[in-house]
Amino acid sequence: MKDVMGVIYTSRNDLRLRELTMSRAVAALPVVSRYRIIDFVMSSLVNSGARNVGVIMQKNYHSLMDHLGSGKEWDLHTRNDGLFILPPYLTRDNVGTYGGMLEALRSNLRYLRRSKQEYLILTNSETVYNMNFDDALRYHIDNHADMTLIYTKASNIRFDQQVTDRHAYLDVDNRGNVVDYESGPVEPTYDNFYMDVLIIRREMLAHLVDQAVAHGERDFGKDIIQSHIRTGDMKIMGYEYKGYACRIESVLSLFRFNMDMLDVKTRHEMFNVNPVYTKVRDEVPAKYMHDSSAVNSLVADGCVIEGHIENSILFRGVRVAPGATVKNSIIMQDSEIQQGAEVENVILDKQVTIKRDGRLIGQPSYPIVIAKGSIL
Repeated sequence: MKDVMGVIYTSRNDLRLRELTMSRAVAALPVVSRYRIIDFVMSSLVNSGARNVGVIMQKNYHSLMDHLGSGKEWDLHTRNDGLFILPPYLTRDNVGTYGGMLEALRSNLRYLRRSKQEYLILTNSETVYNMNFDDALRYHIDNHADMTLIYTKASNIRFDQQVTDRHAYLDVDNRGNVVDYESGPVEPTYDNFYMDVLIIRREMLAHLVDQAVAHGERDFGKDIIQSHIRTGDMKIMGYEYKGYACRIESVLSLFRFNMDMLDVKTRHEMFNVNPVYTKVRDEVPAKYMHDSSAVNSLVADGCVIEGHIENSILFRGVRVAPGATVKNSIIMQDSEIQQGAEVENVILDKQVTIKRDGRLIGQPSYPIVIAKGSIL
C-alpha cells in the first residue's frame, strides 16, 4: 500500500488530563514505560506503507516535535515525502490552537494539495490502536466508497464514559453503508464507536474542507460527515476494527490503558502483531538489587529497584529505594521513591520525588496525579 499518505490531527490540551498536559500535547504523553501516545498511530501508518505523514500540531507541541524529530525511527527521514511537522499559525489573535479538525485542515490545504498520493488516512492521535490499514484501504477501493469510517464496537474500546461530548456512533447497515452518525450522545442509539479514523481521496478531502469553510461551517464531524450522510450524495462506508483500542481523554483512561498493558495477551496484541516504533535512547539495563522484588510490572532501562514494585509501569531512570513500595502505579522518567515510602494508584510525572516514609494512596477509579518536578 504505497499510494496513501497519513494526516494526524493532534487535539488541544485536555483539562481532563490535568497536570499531565499543562506543558505537553496529549499525543506526547508517555505510556507503557518507553513510548508516547502518538507512536501507535505513527507506526500503524508506516507499517501500512505510508511514506508521507503530516502531523498537525497545536499549542505546547515542543515536546512532541522533539520526540518525532526527523522521523528517523519511523523511516520517514527521506528527501521525497517523509515526516511533515505542521505547526499552528501564530498571530496576535491565534495563540496556537485550532477550533477543531476542520479549521486545522483548512490551514494546511497547501500541504494536502502539493502531496501526490491518491488516498489519505485521516486520524486523531488520542485513539490508541495498532492497525494495518491494507485491508481497510482495499475495502474502500473495492466498494467504490467516497469515504470509509473506521469504527469498533463500543464494548471493544476503552474510553471514559463520563466524556460524551467527543464521541460519535455510527449506524451501519448490512451492506456496510453508514446510514446515521450520532455526535456526542449521552445515551447512544448505536454500539458502533467511531474511532475518528477515515479513508478518503486526498483531492476530495481538500475540496470538502475548502467548501465547508467557504460556507461558514466549523465542525468536521457534523458539517462534513453527518451532513453528507443525511443528504446521501456520497457513498460513505463503515469498516470494523476488531483489535484492542483505547481513547486517551482523561486521567482515568490513561491509567487504565497502561494497566491493560500489564496483561500479557493484550500487550502481545498491541506490540507483537505489528511493530511499534519510538525514539530510541541508550540506557544501561535496569538493576534489581538484593532484597528487591518485582511482580507483573514493566520496567524500563536505567531503573534501580531496591524495594518492591507490583502491577506498575516504570519509565527510564526511576529509583525505588529499600523498603519502598510501588503498587498499581505509573512512575515516569527520573522519579525517585525514597526509603520506606509507599505509593499506590498514583501517576507521577517526570522527576518527582516521594520523600522517605511518605505515603500516597489513590483509588483505582481516581488515581492521584503528581505534577512534574514535585517533591512530596
